[in-house]
Amino acid sequence: MTGRWVIHLPITAPDLMRARILARTAARVLIRLSARVDPGGVTVSAEDQQGVRHWVFCDRPLSQGRGRCVLPAGHASRCLSRPLWARRR
Repeated sequence: MTGRWVIHLPITAPDLMRARILARTAARVLIRLSARVDPGGVTVSAEDQQGVRHWVFCDRPLSQGRGRCVLPAGHASRCLSRPLWARRR
């Protein structure tokens, strides 16, 4: 046991796209409240298939210690670093 606890907060949305948008928005709001929020670990799933998770953020590490990618999972463009508000760790 690591001594850390993970919060699972069920919030419903009508489809995968809107679930990802809501999850991104919630993560960005929560990171302003606590440096312990890890937006890169955010996933969404269908209510009846909670074992099948879909990533919300790309979260790939960027070169030269520039942080992690903040774009949505599966993006086609070049990765971008986290904005300043997300670097409060």
